[in-house]
Amino acid sequence: MRYLTLEKAIALWQNIQPLSEDNQSWLNRRFMVDFNYNSNHIEGNTLTYGQTEILLLLGKVVGEPNVKDVQEMTASNVTLNMMKEEALAKETPLTQNLIRTLHRTLLREDYTVYRNLTGGMTTSYTVHAGQYKTRPNSIITRYGDRFEYASPEETPALMTDLVDWYNQAEREGKLSPVELATLFHYRYIRIHPFEDGNGRIARLLVNYILTKHNYPMIVVRSRLKSSYLEALHQADELVGTSPHDGAHATLQQIRPFLQYFKGLMAEEIYTTVCFLTEHRDNLWWYDGERIEFRSANYNKLLMLMMSEPVLTLSEMQKRMGINMSAIKKLVGQLLDKHYIERGSTEGSWRVFITPSVR
Repeated sequence: MRYLTLEKAIALWQNIQPLSEDNQSWLNRRFMVDFNYNSNHIEGNTLTYGQTEILLLLGKVVGEPNVKDVQEMTASNVTLNMMKEEALAKETPLTQNLIRTLHRTLLREDYTVYRNLTGGMTTSYTVHAGQYKTRPNSIITRYGDRFEYASPEETPALMTDLVDWYNQAEREGKLSPVELATLFHYRYIRIHPFEDGNGRIARLLVNYILTKHNYPMIVVRSRLKSSYLEALHQADELVGTSPHDGAHATLQQIRPFLQYFKGLMAEEIYTTVCFLTEHRDNLWWYDGERIEFRSANYNKLLMLMMSEPVLTLSEMQKRMGINMSAIKKLVGQLLDKHYIERGSTEGSWRVFITPSVR
């Protein structure tokens, strides 16, 4: 959309309300896979988009994925559902107990991390599910600097400040839901209250805030991770390195992140509207991207695979009426893009790209 703004995107979203039961079902399915895949992939989960879809929709594990990654993805979806249920209780204030409960559900249990030190020594520490950190945490930025988050001693008081501020700001209504979600995300990340899972919890709580205020939920796409982190870094440059200052940052101070977040929301909402309203045979969707095939053969082949999941290349050739080299080229390109995968039995296929909503 030319000169897309958040205001335009929200207006388009409001124009298609209320959604039909079928459209809401399509949207819920799409968001569940997209959010869980991307939020976990940002943090290093190795499940593919297709593996994530099969796991969450069918409860099946395909291939030979890392067991921890499978457990992590399953727990992520449980946590997402818990967050949505809590957000629908619109008059209930946000509590630290909810945040810790989401974290405990996400991580499932305490676990030990082992690190190799120089000289062959090994050290370890325990990550506590649902408990604030007991050891300092920091990151090395891509610029080579060490960036410190709030200390374990500071964390409980700063989290109290954060939750109290949010509930008061929500009551006062001076900030828009988007401003509330953006500022909460930034302040939360600067505290980094847990030993692990902070980014995933931050993105959950952003959608908690948006849902409470009847805004559509959004996905931070893994493929756009660098712009997400760069916007946070630019805000850090304005706020400074003090964890206390970061935990009490103002909207003015984090304006690069606010600008980024408004653009992200505009694109996500507009894409969602297009997903629900654009109806063309050659239009498909994959991980939040619109895919428009120039050749009608892609659409025909994908629809064939969806209707008949066991199909040999020879059968494809007969049904499509084109030569074998063209069939192999079409299949090869769809495989390369991960829009399809070979099934576990000979001639079976799994289709992960989604057709335009009919």
